Amino acid sequence: MTSSSSPSQDTKRLAYAYPEGLRADALMEEDDAWSYEIDGERDGDQFDRSERAALRRVAGLSTELEDVTEVEYRQLRLERVVLVGVWTTGTAQDADNSLAELAALAETAGALVLDGVIQRRDKPDAATYIGSGKAQELRDIVLESGADTVICDGELSPGQLIQLEDVVKVKVIDRTALILDIFAQHAKSREGKAQVALAQMQYMLPRLRGWGQSLSRQMGGGRGGLATRGPGETKIETDRRRIREKMAKMRREIADMKTGREIKRQERRRNKVPSVAIAGYTNAGKSSLLNRLTGAGVLVENALFATLDPTVRRAETPTGRLYTLADTVGFVRHLPHHLVEAFRSTMEEVGDSDLILHVVDGSHPNPEEQLAAVREVIRDVGATDVPEIVVINKADAADPLVLQRLLRVEKRSIAVSARTGRGIEELLGLIDNELPRPSVEIEALVPYTHGKLVARAHTEGEVISEEHTAEGTLLKVRVHEELAADLAPYAPVSAS
Repeated sequence: MTSSSSPSQDTKRLAYAYPEGLRADALMEEDDAWSYEIDGERDGDQFDRSERAALRRVAGLSTELEDVTEVEYRQLRLERVVLVGVWTTGTAQDADNSLAELAALAETAGALVLDGVIQRRDKPDAATYIGSGKAQELRDIVLESGADTVICDGELSPGQLIQLEDVVKVKVIDRTALILDIFAQHAKSREGKAQVALAQMQYMLPRLRGWGQSLSRQMGGGRGGLATRGPGETKIETDRRRIREKMAKMRREIADMKTGREIKRQERRRNKVPSVAIAGYTNAGKSSLLNRLTGAGVLVENALFATLDPTVRRAETPTGRLYTLADTVGFVRHLPHHLVEAFRSTMEEVGDSDLILHVVDGSHPNPEEQLAAVREVIRDVGATDVPEIVVINKADAADPLVLQRLLRVEKRSIAVSARTGRGIEELLGLIDNELPRPSVEIEALVPYTHGKLVARAHTEGEVISEEHTAEGTLLKVRVHEELAADLAPYAPVSAS
């Protein structure tokens, strides 16, 4: 247990107000303005970009009414937040990086980060997360900076939230609530919105609170006379029951949507189309890589969790084999388990794929930590047996020594830049080599009247050689068993 007598000894305060302070920008790539001339060819039309920018909160604007006789008193501004972290393990740099990532999440959610503090403890305090003495010091920081919200870098229990709020006298949220808020802002599809809503209700259920009359019981028994007998529930119990009913309904809806996604996957498997899933840390450049490989036109933005809804596009290897490329939701350290469960049907794209492109930001201060965090989620969704290629993105902005270290440690890895196109051709060749190949090699002389078989050989198999003769098309191909059976009648009869 740490002492609260000297804040300089066990509490590290991060000066976010100064340029040398550790800010969220340290985690992100250089923020260049998107333009059609520079980025349009790579990223497509970016239809979502104008929609995302159509409604933004702007700092410094207010609708304050000077006339005190007015009934309403309004002020429109960004939430002003102070960040709090507890450093229990690892180095001081690890603690700084964790709080910097929390600042990036807060800015993505639309908050203005004013200050940040880190406390060194063996474990978080069971009552107030940082201890009673440090909670009082945090109260002084909140008053000094004029903040209206405190964000803690961890998942707080309901008791910790209540007791810390009682001390600092402003709203307190944790890392999980912040991530859920970002997901709620960025979810667009019906399935994505339902998944986020389910995760929010799972998080909210044990944290419901009542004030004043909200805690009073409904009248029960016979003392109240006619039409007043009730179950004797408190208002908070009624709210919890309603949330459980909504959660059950939401799970049924997500299960129905999962059926439609599974039908599409079964259709791809029936047609023997290999699938590749892009997985990786948030803001590592997954959508940029998808756009570079397929021209999908998926939204690309220098923000955490900019895209949530999975996108599946058809692509072609250099040898002409078709495969699907799926962009998945980004991962982050300590990804809330509510989200992992709610997005499990979406993350199954990773588990059902034939190959995973694990994208990591080569310019990040600690890319190895990103790799470990993503692999933990991949393990949670049961995709550890799927072959993996580590794609070190943003190679144009990365330290060459870091690239060399990653390429040496990760045996199946390649350095690319989705922005400049560096290494993309080599990546396509690597995908071609790693995708599962058809099991049967056959030679067949297909008559010209059966051109559909030749077309199927090109789309479903791997053509080794092709020659047009007077009798038909002489093919030497590697195909799956079903197509091999259809080509077998046209195989040349070998001499006995």
